[in-house]
Amino acid sequence: MAKEILLKYGCNPNQKPSKIFMKDNSELPIKVLNGNPGYINFLDAFNGWQLVKELKEATGLPAATSFKHVSPAGAAVYTEISDTLKKAYFVYDLELSPLAIAYAKARGADRVSSYGDFIALSDVCDEATARLISREVSDGIIAPGYTEEAMKLLLGKRKGTYCIIQIDENYIPAPVEYKDVFGVTFEQGHNEIKLTEEMLMSNIVTDNKNLTEQAKRDLLIALIALKYTQSNSVCYVKEGQAIGIGAGQQSRIHCTRLAGNKADSWYLRQHSKVLNLPFIENIRRPDRDNMIDVYISDEFEEYLQGDDWKAVFTEKPEILTAQEKKEWLKTLSGVSLGSDAFFPFGDNIERAQKSGVQYISEPGGSIRDDNVIETCNKYNMVMGFTGVRLFHH
Repeated sequence: MAKEILLKYGCNPNQKPSKIFMKDNSELPIKVLNGNPGYINFLDAFNGWQLVKELKEATGLPAATSFKHVSPAGAAVYTEISDTLKKAYFVYDLELSPLAIAYAKARGADRVSSYGDFIALSDVCDEATARLISREVSDGIIAPGYTEEAMKLLLGKRKGTYCIIQIDENYIPAPVEYKDVFGVTFEQGHNEIKLTEEMLMSNIVTDNKNLTEQAKRDLLIALIALKYTQSNSVCYVKEGQAIGIGAGQQSRIHCTRLAGNKADSWYLRQHSKVLNLPFIENIRRPDRDNMIDVYISDEFEEYLQGDDWKAVFTEKPEILTAQEKKEWLKTLSGVSLGSDAFFPFGDNIERAQKSGVQYISEPGGSIRDDNVIETCNKYNMVMGFTGVRLFHH
């Protein structure tokens, strides 16, 4: 392994020189097997790897994440995937391994945001996962290893320039980390907090204290994802996968709305009208994904007034009405929600319940905790205070 890797530039082309290296002059814990990863690629790779490593440790299940601009667009562990989700994620024609299912769920939750992602896998990349990755637009991947068949498939991406990184899964970072900003060096302890089921159960503050096994798993996924999401951040999770992540907002309610809107979109994409849209044959995947986003929005009726739809559909699609959307979203339930800091007002809970949230985990500590708890009780939700903030910058 090398002691340093030179990069073309930093965050932007004018930011030179740029490289990654170890402060103690030791070897880097990675090997670049192919391609030329950049500054932002490595930021996504290292944050994504930490996320999936912790998900695997916490759940014992293969994990994957789709990372974009130093926050996850999606994250998931392996759980059974329904025929509906296979169709919604466009993987119904593939043989899927547990790891491939984890990535299909991580990417499928928000396919528009995952376009051009950096992938992190908890386990050795197998052929099934590589086959799925090979047909999606992605910048690169980090994993503890790759099978021979997987490498052949990945080397064929991006005309042979696809970034493939192998990380030493036994690597442990130094206990103190540093960051330079405006010529000033910041020092802090590495965030070693371990998120556990005991933490979820230790301080349930609502009248309803029935935290199911599935909810425990999903809340852990939410909190671990938030640990590597730009703050402020909120994460909705269902059936082992993040279905809505609100990242980098200055207001907590805006995080909750943003993530909730993404969760709603995830669920709307499973509506029969969406699953059966009459797309033309061989439509490009990004064009199809973008059009689905337009179809479930309030803009689609106006879009149909012109003739552009003829380049996308074989026939004029039937509109998914506002009333149909409302009725469909009413059936979304069993969603878990994590927040990286306390909810300051009950309005966050009001918004969350509209997207099927029944289980919540947050640090607590607001002077208005009583209002937040009261609002949860109003909807018979289960909420636990962890006492642990998960800011990430």
